[in-house]
Amino acid sequence: MKIVDQLARPGVSVSFEVFPPKKETDFPRAEQVVREIASLSPSYLSVTFGAGGGTSPNTVRIAERVQQLGVPALAHLTCVSLTRDQVAAVLDRLKEHGIENVLALRGDIPSGGTFPAPRQYRYASELVREIKERGDFCIGAACYPEGHVECEHKEDDIDHLKAKVDCGCDFLTTQMFFDNNVFYNFLYRILAKGIRIPVVAGIMPVTNSRQIRRICALSGTVLPPRFKAIVDRFSDNPPAMKQAGVAYATEQIIDLIANGVRAVHVYTMNKPDVARKIIENLSEIRKIR
Repeated sequence: MKIVDQLARPGVSVSFEVFPPKKETDFPRAEQVVREIASLSPSYLSVTFGAGGGTSPNTVRIAERVQQLGVPALAHLTCVSLTRDQVAAVLDRLKEHGIENVLALRGDIPSGGTFPAPRQYRYASELVREIKERGDFCIGAACYPEGHVECEHKEDDIDHLKAKVDCGCDFLTTQMFFDNNVFYNFLYRILAKGIRIPVVAGIMPVTNSRQIRRICALSGTVLPPRFKAIVDRFSDNPPAMKQAGVAYATEQIIDLIANGVRAVHVYTMNKPDVARKIIENLSEIRKIR
């Protein structure tokens, strides 16, 4: 099923993210993670790609496994370090395996700006356009409620987002955020720019203090005082931090749904127990139509 059709169905969409193994020996564990999360009946599972295309073959393998379990798969495709021929090859593999949903991403610039191949893509909009031309894919793209870390002005960032939508993007998924008001304000701003495709809210249950440091370093995400208080109080106690992180994420999701948001994507970092707890916390709420 195409995700844009999934998002149009009644009720609340809750999806999760998994990432493929870097080493072949880790594949059985990755398959087990997929089985456990798929058993929770998510709306779909997204499968990450990996810096420089390093895990791209396993992305297709894991995405195929997801669909064999009866769950729609959303395969990430990162283009910053790939040639157009390499992108075409990945898209051909996705077609061969019946995977019709693609999340089109530019990806992070390699450290030092050294690329493994001649750089042929500079913006995700170029990738969106190419995917649109190469087949009947449902195309998702990323968006940044707090602005992209490389973009100085938020309005410029929304102009770039509009370019992705105009090139054929079918739905958007946000980077993680920890203040729902940031997300609500973002929705108003993109609506003013004429962006009316579905927007999926990205939520990360923070279960350890290392995640916080990485989030802040890579994305520039703002941590609200209430969340900082949780980290300050529980970061030295891993079980307590995990419980508090899941509770905070659950409260975010409940608030989003109460305010009319119909699609939430949870960055679970290959942790089936976290995904399961989120689903349990939303067991009755998900039934509401």
